[in-house]
Amino acid sequence: MKASDVRAKTLDQLNDELASLKKEQFNLRFQKATGQLEKTSRVKEVRRDIARIKTIAAEKSAGNKA
Repeated sequence: MKASDVRAKTLDQLNDELASLKKEQFNLRFQKATGQLEKTSRVKEVRRDIARIKTIAAEKSAGNKA
C-alpha cells in the first residue's frame, strides 16, 4: 500500500482499513506461533501499513482541528 493511496481515503475508510489490518496481523501472529506461516514478509508489510495509516490519520485529524 502506497502513502498516496492512503491519503486519498477518508478518515472512516482509514479506520476500516486499520481494523482489517489489525485482524490480519492477529491472524499472522497465530499462524507464526503454530508454524503455519508461509509468507513471513507479510508480517512486516502489515506492520508498516498499520503505521502508515495511523500516521496519515493523525495528520488528517490534526488538519481538521486547525
